[in-house]
Amino acid sequence: MIYLDYAATTPMSDNALDMYVKAAKKAYGNSSSLHDIGEMSARTLEASRKIIGDCIHASEKGIYFTGGGSEANVLIIQSLLKSLPSTKNHIITTEIEHSSLHTFFQKLQNEGYKITFLKTDSKGRISIEEVRQSISDRTGIISIQHANSEIGTIQPIQEIGKIAKEKNIFFHSDCVQTFGKIPLHVEELNVDALSISSHKIYGPKGIGAAYINPSIHWQPVIPGTTHESGFRPGTVDVPSIAAFATAAKDIVRKLEANLDHYHNLRREFIDSLTLYNERITLINEEAPSSLPTIFPLVVHGIEGQYMMLECNRFGYAISTGSACQIGMQAPSRSLTAIGFHVHEAKQYIRISTGIHTTTQDLQSLLKTMQKIIHQFR
Repeated sequence: MIYLDYAATTPMSDNALDMYVKAAKKAYGNSSSLHDIGEMSARTLEASRKIIGDCIHASEKGIYFTGGGSEANVLIIQSLLKSLPSTKNHIITTEIEHSSLHTFFQKLQNEGYKITFLKTDSKGRISIEEVRQSISDRTGIISIQHANSEIGTIQPIQEIGKIAKEKNIFFHSDCVQTFGKIPLHVEELNVDALSISSHKIYGPKGIGAAYINPSIHWQPVIPGTTHESGFRPGTVDVPSIAAFATAAKDIVRKLEANLDHYHNLRREFIDSLTLYNERITLINEEAPSSLPTIFPLVVHGIEGQYMMLECNRFGYAISTGSACQIGMQAPSRSLTAIGFHVHEAKQYIRISTGIHTTTQDLQSLLKTMQKIIHQFR
């Protein structure tokens, strides 16, 4: 099986696996316990926190470990909202956020919060001017993803962050898809908070991290919580965190070389795609700024689910979008947001590349897709 679904999850690296085993054997104590075994876990936890902070050029004092990127997203918004006065009940976001935030913002809307869902252009980018015009005296939070997991569009986070700072508004960005693929520097991005995940960067599943600027006085979602400085309840999974930190350190160290690899794959894929342009379209080929690892495709006349299942039968693992929305009958929210009709959006599939992907993998996939198209006819 040739794996081309790295945007959904990644295999654990050997280094991360080795670290997990070592930490599980030696740092198995509760990091809050006062005995020596607990102290070993606490030291491992804090060393891992420092590594994650260094990877995003942030103070480790602002790093809080969570059960994943989705949980980090929701906990950050909840913690920031609890610190704001009731008059600051307006949140600005986009129509194409990850489902963890999109559904949460809909819930908040039903509870009386005012939520502005910004529209995008045909490339998936939001307008800086629309962000500015959407701000009111009641705006407390702006939450906009760094890059979309279905079409790969990168948002102008730096510029949005400048506006948020000018207006004294909290600014959060979901960086789950960009962490480990492009450089992240919290000060340069002008973010107050961001979310990242382990299993997108060859670490274990079930672990993520939230960053909140240490100068911000947030409020715990559950009063009385002691773990992670009150950010999240529950015994901390130190072995998974140590493996996450190992994976993060490795991926950031190799980021420049990996970026060259991804850009080369993308260029060669686009060149190869010219032979199949009659039936297969790369949605973000002309996008001004997008992740080089995500190839959103429309196979004209064939539903994405059929193409995905046929590719699987031939030994290729691809997807029909965000794994967090698989099973829902609706077409990709990102595609309909950028102007695709429902029937066109259902013809969408996603290929996403990783460090193990080769040019031969992509070329053989295209040949297989062409075979499937002819058989479908």
